[in-house]
Amino acid sequence: MVIHLLKKSYLLKNLKETKFRDLWGDYGIFTTMWIYGKPPKILFKDDHIKNLISSLKDYGIEKKSIKKDIFKLININLSKKIVYNHLLRVAVNKRIISISLRKRIPPKLEFDLKLIRLIREKPNYKNLKYKKILYHLSKMDNSKSDIGLVNNNKILETGTSNIIFVKNEKLFTPKKDYYEGNTLKFFKKKFKKIIKKDIFIQDIKKYDEIILIGSGKGVASVRSVKQFNWNRKNLNQYKKFSKLYLSAIQRCKSHKF
Repeated sequence: MVIHLLKKSYLLKNLKETKFRDLWGDYGIFTTMWIYGKPPKILFKDDHIKNLISSLKDYGIEKKSIKKDIFKLININLSKKIVYNHLLRVAVNKRIISISLRKRIPPKLEFDLKLIRLIREKPNYKNLKYKKILYHLSKMDNSKSDIGLVNNNKILETGTSNIIFVKNEKLFTPKKDYYEGNTLKFFKKKFKKIIKKDIFIQDIKKYDEIILIGSGKGVASVRSVKQFNWNRKNLNQYKKFSKLYLSAIQRCKSHKF
């Protein structure tokens, strides 16, 4: 069961508080950010909010003050006194902005991936059509497992993260049909070449490592994909990713209230 520190909803038009709705399944967009420490830091905060607002515009959900409103709601719901290690979720539809905080569950090194045949609706957006994914995730221990989404025999992303595949020290990501998160964008700036390629399930045994990256997972190494008898061969690239991610964590500035 997910334990929330906070769950609040506000009317988009005037920011008046209303009964909480998580908005899953609605027409709208969300973003999830890692908030940690005291005073709190929010990793890649500006990028998250920028992408959220850009996607809302594409969805026809616009308000001149929406950026200011989102930061106002974040500020009134955060505290300088709490030591955070949580996931801050902001979800928006045409009527409501919902803010929630849940405890972050760090991934274990013994991490397994289960492949299922599923593609998100409009996968290039972090939209709220997540009920099928949440159904599968609710049956798992999210500290040591995730679902890999497969369409036309191609692996796209997981229920929570982007995926990096490693073969002979070379890095690969799927070509299309997934949301490119801010953590992936960060790593694309750090590595000279991450190759876009269709990753077919029948070819999975060719890869040495599978690395998951995202706001919730941070950086996680997949130990096995039992359905296809795949097991990681080493942790070489995972260690490099982890070191770079730690540097981003350390450089992140405290949130300004």
